[in-house]
Amino acid sequence: MLYVFGFDRIGVAVSDIYFLDPDPIKGQEGAERGVRLELRKLDPGELKGSIYSARPITVERPLWRVDLLESVNSTPGSFDRTHHHPGIDGWEPGRRVFDKELSGEPLKWLSSRLADLEGVLDEVGVDRGEVSPADVAGLRERAQEIVETVARLLDGVHSGALATPPDDAPATSVRASWL
Repeated sequence: MLYVFGFDRIGVAVSDIYFLDPDPIKGQEGAERGVRLELRKLDPGELKGSIYSARPITVERPLWRVDLLESVNSTPGSFDRTHHHPGIDGWEPGRRVFDKELSGEPLKWLSSRLADLEGVLDEVGVDRGEVSPADVAGLRERAQEIVETVARLLDGVHSGALATPPDDAPATSVRASWL
């Protein structure tokens, strides 16, 4: 399942994910499942026809990522692998950053971060000029709706309906709707 909330120059993409790291850090072995949220650049393309034609929209590079993950063998709702990536180099995420508040109350933490886009940009080292005032206002206005979407996806993960392993699960695998 993939949801994309688009604003002016940025968007928020949310998806369920099943993930098995081929080279896990110590203590992070085994498959993980959960919900991934990314703050992404948006690129409105040129019209492909008349002024009435649909405009292509490309979801571009990530600026920030939050992974509300749990080990597959843990109790649903444990959030034992929940982290964020405040550093992204191009398309590659930086190291996992674990935060007690994020793991303790992930939806509350996420809500406060989404309502403070400028603070997130400062933390991740992205120039505020990459977003517009419409992005800041739009994300603040829709933060609760995005968090509610994340909560619905988490319910699907915890019930076993989402973030399931691929049918032909190799030793290392990822199954996500899009992210």
